[in-house]
Amino acid sequence: MSVDLSQFHQVFYEESYEGLDAMEQGLLEMNVDAPDDEIINTIFRSAHSIKGGSGTFGFMQVANFTHVLETLLDEVRSGDRSLNQTTMDLLLVSVDCMRDMLQALQNGEEPDMSNADELRAQFEAILKNEDPSQAVVQPTFSEEAADGSQPPGNENGGDGGGADGSNGWSIDFLPEPQLLQTGNEPTRMFRQLSELCDGKMTVIAKTDNLPSFSNLNPEQCFLNWHIEVHAPIEKSAIDEVFEWVIDDAEINIYPLGEAAQASSPESEESESAPAAVETAAAEPVAKSKTTEDKPKAAQKAAPPQESSSIRVDIDKVDNLINMVGELVITQSMLGELGENFDMGRVQRLQEGLAQLEHNTRELQESVMKIRMMPISFVFSRFPRLVRDTARKLDKKIELVMSGENTELDKTVMEKLGDPMVHLIRNSMDHGVETPEERVKNGKSETGTVELKAYHQSGNIVIEIEDDGAGLNTERILEKARENGVISDDATLSEDQVFDLIFQPGFSTADVVSDLSGRGVGMDVVRRNIAALNGSIEVFSQKDKGSRFVIRLPLTLAILDGQLVQVEDQIYIFPLVSIVESIQYQGSDLNNVGGDSDVLQLRDEYVPILLLNQTFGIQTEHDDLAESIIVVVEADGEKIGVVVDELLGQQQVVIKSLEENYKKVDGISGATILGDGTVALIIDVSGLSKLSVKSMKAINKGSTSKKVKNHKAA
Repeated sequence: MSVDLSQFHQVFYEESYEGLDAMEQGLLEMNVDAPDDEIINTIFRSAHSIKGGSGTFGFMQVANFTHVLETLLDEVRSGDRSLNQTTMDLLLVSVDCMRDMLQALQNGEEPDMSNADELRAQFEAILKNEDPSQAVVQPTFSEEAADGSQPPGNENGGDGGGADGSNGWSIDFLPEPQLLQTGNEPTRMFRQLSELCDGKMTVIAKTDNLPSFSNLNPEQCFLNWHIEVHAPIEKSAIDEVFEWVIDDAEINIYPLGEAAQASSPESEESESAPAAVETAAAEPVAKSKTTEDKPKAAQKAAPPQESSSIRVDIDKVDNLINMVGELVITQSMLGELGENFDMGRVQRLQEGLAQLEHNTRELQESVMKIRMMPISFVFSRFPRLVRDTARKLDKKIELVMSGENTELDKTVMEKLGDPMVHLIRNSMDHGVETPEERVKNGKSETGTVELKAYHQSGNIVIEIEDDGAGLNTERILEKARENGVISDDATLSEDQVFDLIFQPGFSTADVVSDLSGRGVGMDVVRRNIAALNGSIEVFSQKDKGSRFVIRLPLTLAILDGQLVQVEDQIYIFPLVSIVESIQYQGSDLNNVGGDSDVLQLRDEYVPILLLNQTFGIQTEHDDLAESIIVVVEADGEKIGVVVDELLGQQQVVIKSLEENYKKVDGISGATILGDGTVALIIDVSGLSKLSVKSMKAINKGSTSKKVKNHKAA
């Protein structure tokens, strides 16, 4: 019975990515002058596992590349080779290369092997104690064999033969018991050998080490094999077949005539075995040509669907099971009360309902904790980013991280990486000075970027702080005036100046580089964070440094909301977006541009939006005297939303409106309230776009001064 290995591909990819992360972390922690043996062993084990898994699933591009890498690491591990900075840099680049190859395979594409070939040549040069910069690039085995041509050493299709193996080869294959546990499968190697010799081979299984059935461990290998290849193929081609298991097996290869006498007694003992095995070997060969060679083409035609998974701590699962058990007990109690209910049991019913509410809340919290993962999954990418960027900028920068175990919803975490990359690069490029400038200013030549996370008031707070020069407000204002973002006579507060860096297309860089100058970073940061119902604040002090503070909800599945009523409809505003709520006062409203109203909120003017007009709700009265204005903030802009009444605050479970109905501008989702009615959740950012007409006058004026002049007129 054949096994469809594709069902295990996703697990292989996830474990390989974890292995690459472990390799990268170990390489970054490695001290070249005094390498730590445990770190080297960790890196080697990760590379070995990736190589074994790649070979098992037929991803020979990755396996061939990783084999050379593993050979180098093995020499370092055994003390036969020392590390230097050049080798360390190449090892780090190789991690990126393997990650790119795996991502291509996961997407059903053929990996681009040009970078892998170049790196492999450099590693081979290092193994030969040659200069890696002078390495000659040779195409990989997978590329040469992709069109059906013979592998290296077998260019003549097996007809040429080797210098000492013209009659064939005899192979003793003696695997270690743990061979199967490393992801290697002997029959796959026999199948590959059979392809090389067109099926002209015999395989004899030796059962001398096979234990009794009661002592048999099915996860270990107790068999040895004697193989005879009756075809003149190159020995190097046979070495290619067994190179994946050289660390987990003893392999002896001799010219067929030389080993014939030594193996003949055993052959006589197993006269019937060769024929049986030979037939069995022929079947896999046919399969390998129809199924083994097909996956790559099939993958291109139909890319596999991506699936994601979460590794959950067993304690969380146990707690969830306990909560379900408590819920079942409460349900049984309420069921019994319902069968024989009378007014004398009302108190017990109330107690049971209170217990049900308690159990449901705990169950909800337990389920949400399953989605929670430590933010270290995001933080782990930044040591490499800081190292590479600092070298590119010719700066000395140290990354300090804290709070890596702070837990965050997986959905939020997946969308948080890109904004943080922009912010850290911004701190390194615009914040931290060059070593010469720092010394001149009385600082140490090594700058610091601090990254920390912690929980606060039901939210997660992430801070990115540097000890650089701080934001240059004069330079920001100058650039803003040059680009026409603000008028020449505009007067802005410090917070308003800091807010300018988030404007689309805004940059203070004089030269466009691959790190900065195009003005497409910080506006993306604010937009992505706003999409997560979060906010970002900027604090800066000249010559002391800058600090960016991100506040995010712990999860996107549950929302703390403020319920409001407009006529007979109920809407929900995210609490995190609400600045304040005020009673309508006619004296605070001003008309701008003829049909746009603004609210004078202390020293600023806020556009007014009537929710009933926005969503086309018919109203019986136009009098706003009893209305309430909810001031909300999105994308750095405030809006006053007019509603009829404020209701209570509560946590709501968000249901996607787009999946169940269609996308509605200004609405981010829906929820079901306790009475069974549906309430729509307001998308504050989308709502601001719907109020473009009201915003237009403010955007043209841009400053409080222009609005005040309008009012005076």
